[in-house]
Amino acid sequence: MASVRPRVVVTHWVHPEVTAFLAQFSDPVVPPRETGVWPPARLLELAAGAEGLIACMADRVDGAFLDRCPRLRIVAATLKGYDNFDAAACARRGVWLTTVPDTIVAPTAELAVGLVIGLMRRVGEGDREVRSGRFAGWRPQLYGTGLAGSAVGIVGLGELGRAIAERLAAFGPEILYCDPRPLPAADGMALGAARFGLEDLVARSDVIVAAAPLAAGTAGLLGAGVLRRARPGAFVVNVGRGSVVDEEAIADALEQGRLGGYAADVFAMEDWALPGRPRQIPARLLAHPRTLFTPHLGSAVDGVRRQMSLQSARQVRQALAGERPGNAVGPPFPRDDGRHDNLG
Repeated sequence: MASVRPRVVVTHWVHPEVTAFLAQFSDPVVPPRETGVWPPARLLELAAGAEGLIACMADRVDGAFLDRCPRLRIVAATLKGYDNFDAAACARRGVWLTTVPDTIVAPTAELAVGLVIGLMRRVGEGDREVRSGRFAGWRPQLYGTGLAGSAVGIVGLGELGRAIAERLAAFGPEILYCDPRPLPAADGMALGAARFGLEDLVARSDVIVAAAPLAAGTAGLLGAGVLRRARPGAFVVNVGRGSVVDEEAIADALEQGRLGGYAADVFAMEDWALPGRPRQIPARLLAHPRTLFTPHLGSAVDGVRRQMSLQSARQVRQALAGERPGNAVGPPFPRDDGRHDNLG
């Protein structure tokens, strides 16, 4: 009698190479390229009989979801920050939770530098000017600010913050950072980075880059009170998590002329697990001319996304083979449901 292969549901479109890899040991279920994702109800229907789930930033996996998926053995999250995934609920149900933290750092740091330069040099406004039909050649307009000689304060100097600092250093700014853990002295000297408390960093910086994860104590970290300490005309760039920055406070500071601009690749509306999260980006931010936004493109490099998805697929194979998968958030509690692993 032919053995039944495990079902692995992928919540979002992945490269054909990823689907082919999954097909070596499972029956993969992947949404079509045209839609890109499964509708929530359909995803739950498919996942109910799945043993593996490859998820993305747009998904939320909590206890209620897991209760509907009793066969699930692993949730392989193709991302770095897993705040939308209930790690404790996974552990209690004997489900592995994995991430792909290393792959995403470099492309996100590159985008951060692009947003910093784009905001300071008023690239978005310049693009709109050219497209408006009003542009008739050089004029003394849209003068911006350069990085050389400026002070850049990075909030959160983990892997991502350090990668941003390393890339920005070539432009000649002073690098400041705020993090609960100080860099080793040699690393701080190599980066030319000085450590400050949050309010002092904000007061000293021409550009403030939020690179902190969403965790206990970081929601609303850059709020109204802290932003009042900012230098007149300072810029804020958010590539960490949307809710680390108080978007309404940013809108107030922009409208009052206290900030020179705001750029973001992440938004509070994406933070599904946060109680009371907004359902949309504040209209005041979207309408303000001194803003520059990208739709969560931090890891959106074709080759990088392929490697991230393959890494998640390899984690699924490891878990279904009874092995500890790579980059596991933590070991799940043992489960004994009478089933045996079958990768036939």
